[in-house]
Amino acid sequence: MKNPFSLRRRANLARPWRWLVPVLLVLLFLAVLFWLPWQARQMETNERQEQLIADTLWVEQTLRFELARSEEALATLGADLVGKPPAPDVLQARLAQMFKNGPALRRVLWLGPDGGVLARHGSEPATARPASSETREMAHLTKAGRYTEPYGASARMPGLLDYHLPLYRDGVHAGSLVATYNLQVLLSETVPWWFAQDNALALLDRNDFPVAGRADGGPGRGVYTHRRPFDLPGASIVLATDSVKGAPRLLPNLLVGSVIVLALGLLWSLLTLWRHISRTLAAETALRQQMAFRTAMENSLMTGLRARDLEGRVTYVNKAFCTMVGLPPEELVGTKPPMPYWAPEVRGEYEERFAGVLAGTATPQFETVFQRSDGMRVPVLIFEAPLVDSRGDQTGWMSSILDITDRKKAEELNRQQQEKLETSARLATMGEISSMLAHELNQPLAAISSYTAGALNVLERADKGVPIEPTLLRRALEQARQQAQRAGQIIRSVHEFVKKSEPHREPVAIGDVIEGVRALIELQTRQSYVALQLELPAHLPPVLADRVMLEQVLLNLTRNGIEAMAGVPPARRILRIAAAADAAQVSVSVIDNGHGIPPEVAERLFSPFFSTKAEGMGMGLSICRTAIEFHGGTLNHAPNPGGGTVFTFSLPRPATPAVAELQ
Repeated sequence: MKNPFSLRRRANLARPWRWLVPVLLVLLFLAVLFWLPWQARQMETNERQEQLIADTLWVEQTLRFELARSEEALATLGADLVGKPPAPDVLQARLAQMFKNGPALRRVLWLGPDGGVLARHGSEPATARPASSETREMAHLTKAGRYTEPYGASARMPGLLDYHLPLYRDGVHAGSLVATYNLQVLLSETVPWWFAQDNALALLDRNDFPVAGRADGGPGRGVYTHRRPFDLPGASIVLATDSVKGAPRLLPNLLVGSVIVLALGLLWSLLTLWRHISRTLAAETALRQQMAFRTAMENSLMTGLRARDLEGRVTYVNKAFCTMVGLPPEELVGTKPPMPYWAPEVRGEYEERFAGVLAGTATPQFETVFQRSDGMRVPVLIFEAPLVDSRGDQTGWMSSILDITDRKKAEELNRQQQEKLETSARLATMGEISSMLAHELNQPLAAISSYTAGALNVLERADKGVPIEPTLLRRALEQARQQAQRAGQIIRSVHEFVKKSEPHREPVAIGDVIEGVRALIELQTRQSYVALQLELPAHLPPVLADRVMLEQVLLNLTRNGIEAMAGVPPARRILRIAAAADAAQVSVSVIDNGHGIPPEVAERLFSPFFSTKAEGMGMGLSICRTAIEFHGGTLNHAPNPGGGTVFTFSLPRPATPAVAELQ
């Protein structure tokens, strides 16, 4: 028998060890309670600093992009000035447009080889430009654009920056362009307002003197700062940012309150779970009675049904869906993406839509392709709708799937027939102007032969000791090159017009479309002794259209107008192409002074296979109207008050970012 005193002594010795574990747990909890807020504060501090660095880098890239865009505009202007200087009023208009596109521009100078000012635009800086001549000489030596150091900054005036771009003609220095930028305007127009509200920005020179600054939200606090140097040739500029935010603060009792809230939330969740289980048991009885009726109804449908939960897992399919994909329900229910009926060629499209389903933004209606178990592709039309329970909570997605194989076959047949008609119309058009095309190409080819023969004669005289005249030889080769480019342009216009291509909508300018077929139109006008007049406004907005289809419409309408003036006096043979735009659409009119259209012909003018020409197919105007209506526009005609007809087609102006950038 053991001694009771010994047992009591052992219990007293074990008692401190029993309290040690709870005490250690409490101490650990307190340590975590104090450590977590500190750690959270450090993480927030690091996150703010990293965000400031990333935003500063983005702002620096935005400023650099603005300067690079201005450099490209200056380079384009310099190339035009060296090649063929425009008229003074045209040059001033181009410079004014550059100032409009780049608000930071203060002044642009065109200097000659001797440094004399040939043209200027903008206001003269009030301060002198130090080291401007040295920068110009360095740019001339390196044959590349170069910036000066910022100058002119004071307490009341922002800093300025010059950019020198040397110009060369055939390797010989032909002057330079000098652009002056207002650094304060560059910051104000380029840096977004939300960044300037949270951060104080400054541009510093090599001596850390601020030459421009912006602080919409007040001065920075010096807690989160970053400096980012600019990569500008010849200039040392640093972008400095200072956040207006202070160090983060975190309540020390946040975790304690969180534990209490979580404990209460857990108790409330248990009570809610008990009530939910009671209601679920009551609802299951009613649900079983409805399942048999719903299953019989859904299996009788020809439309495929598929239900998925919020994770994308298939929870239900009906008989029609299983027949559509060639798989039994046992192989479909419970599966998660990738699904066995996904076609490999559109797997990326499936994954993108599945990501939208997980994000709660499923596409309500779309077309795609399923792959049956035997490898056959089935085009389907899918309608997606959210599954909502009795409490209004979404539990998944329900899809209705229609097999549209027959509809796709009909659409493909219709598309092929339309392409054949359009191709036949283009080939017929080219057949009508083939003789004029041969005559037009004969002129540049004959001129090329003459100029090259002259160049060979100069070289033969050089072999006999006669000095070569470089100017004469260069002029002959230049004229031959221009004639070759003219012939090539005619051939390219014909090739682009005749080749078969799928309709492809993209932002196009009406002026570019007219220029694309201008050579073909001029072939017909010269053959028929018709004068061509273009009335195109300077700033027509672009339209979203297929370029080749619009060129075909223009060529058909102009050919009809030229043929309509065959019997009028030569003085009245004027074909005008005019364009206009309003807030909703862009319109193009083809105006002739021909015999006009009688009322009985006007009623059937756009009908297929109706033509007033003995050799006509009767498809030209019908295809033109179909092409314009394909773009959502209209094609109409009206009498010309001076005699003749006015054909006008109008296209809607799309309000998209991609098109807006072209304006």
